Amino acid sequence: MDWSALLRMPMTVLLVPAAVFALVTLAQLVMLRRHLYAHRRAAASWRALLCVAAFALTLLLAGTGAALRGYRLLGEEAPVVEIDARILSPQRWALNLTWPDGSTREVELAGDAWRVEAIVLKWKLPALLAGVPPLYRLDRLSGRYDDPAQEATAPRTVIGFGKAGAFDLLSLKKQYPRWVPEIDTVYGSGAFLPLVDGGHYTVNLMRTGALVARPDAATAEKISHPLGG
Repeated sequence: MDWSALLRMPMTVLLVPAAVFALVTLAQLVMLRRHLYAHRRAAASWRALLCVAAFALTLLLAGTGAALRGYRLLGEEAPVVEIDARILSPQRWALNLTWPDGSTREVELAGDAWRVEAIVLKWKLPALLAGVPPLYRLDRLSGRYDDPAQEATAPRTVIGFGKAGAFDLLSLKKQYPRWVPEIDTVYGSGAFLPLVDGGHYTVNLMRTGALVARPDAATAEKISHPLGG
C-alpha cells in the first residue's frame, strides 16, 4: 500500500485529528473523574467543558471524514486508476484496476472499449481563497460498443465504485444542501479508449476536472493496427 497516497486522502487527513481529539476526550474524562472524587467542582466543570468540546470536534471530524470516503484531493494532474486488459472472448474482457494507493480489483466488461467516469466537487469563494483543492471520486466503469445499434441492444456492464452509500458528501449535498453550502459545483467527467488484449492504460484527472486516458506505447500500437497490419 502507498502510504503517502493514503495520507493525502481527505478522509485520512480528517480521521487522524479525529483520533487525536478522541484521545484528548478520554484524557479529559480521566481528569474529570479525579476532580469529582476530590470534590473540586470548579476544576471538574472546566474539565467537563473541555471534554464536551473535544468530543464535539471528534464527531465533526470523524463524520466529515466518513462523508469524504472515496474522495481524493485534486492536484495539477492526479492519477486516478491504471487499467490492464485481457480478452476472454469476442467483446468480453477481464480488466485489472490498480488505484494510486496500491489497491486492486478485477472486473469483467462487455464491449469494444472501456469508459471511466469521475465526480468532481469544487468549492465556493471562502474555501477557494483558503487554498482548499477540488475533490474527486471515481464513480463508475462501463463497457462501450463501437456500433451504436449494438450499444442499444447488446448486454451492457456498469461497475460502480461508490463506497459510502447514502452517507456521502454528494448525497448529503443533494438531500441537505444547507448542511454543505460551501460546495460550488458538482459535475462529472469521462474518458474512454478501445480495448486490446494485453492493453495497459492510465487515467489521470486534470485540475480543470477533465479526465485524460492514455495507452502505453505498445497498447497505442495495437490500437492503431488491431490486426497487426
